[in-house]
Amino acid sequence: MKISVIVTTYNRPDALKRVLDGLLCQTRPPEEIIIADDGSSSATKQMIQPYLHHTRIRIKYVWQADMGFRAARVRNMAIKASREAYLLLLDGDCIPDKHFVRDHMELAQKGCFFQGKRVLVNPSVEKKFNHRSCNSKIKLMVHAFKREISNRHHIFRMSFFPSYTTGKLSGVRSCNMGLFREDIKAVNGFNHDFEGWGREDSELVVRLFKYGLKRKENPFKAICFHLWHHENIRKDLARNDRLLRQVMASESYVCKSGLSDID
Repeated sequence: MKISVIVTTYNRPDALKRVLDGLLCQTRPPEEIIIADDGSSSATKQMIQPYLHHTRIRIKYVWQADMGFRAARVRNMAIKASREAYLLLLDGDCIPDKHFVRDHMELAQKGCFFQGKRVLVNPSVEKKFNHRSCNSKIKLMVHAFKREISNRHHIFRMSFFPSYTTGKLSGVRSCNMGLFREDIKAVNGFNHDFEGWGREDSELVVRLFKYGLKRKENPFKAICFHLWHHENIRKDLARNDRLLRQVMASESYVCKSGLSDID
């Protein structure tokens, strides 16, 4: 199975570089990486230039003008630009461990999307945390002992631990999610009506459930390490909550404004 990784970013080239380095050091590399830039300044584009010429992995860059938080639309732009049958959604401040892509590939299942887990990297160590940090058991144990990371139980990779399915909406995060292209295409992708931080990923999952998919999880595989950042502005959250409730009450699993709007 071939895989495209979609990495969403906004004005944080230092974190994005660490994420890309982690993706280039995978035990099973992806076929393709799409950087989905929600309006960053030129510093991000300058940083990624050396990566765009990588020989083993196709790396593409899509950008849209900065008109506020429009993660839904830029993710759809990246989905449209991608080629492969299975998509991994990852945020540009979430460093994958070295088994991340392989785990997602092994956990992929028809009739499901996979919701991955994250370890939270605290501000005291955020600046120096990189892909070497999350792939060193000794370093991770030290960080855990010093309480420099949260959700510490996820650092133990247990390939034998059984996965499970659920219909829960809580805990949905598109910063670490895997799904088949045909499934996200069937629901018309992310909903462009969601602007400003919050709920665009939950709304997508509501429609995936209505479409007939189940949510698959495993707490000890396909883990990423989320670098600390200041809390996003939440001025549009009440509006997005209302939109989410409307979608939950609807019988339709297809959004009106989504993938089909992208040229």
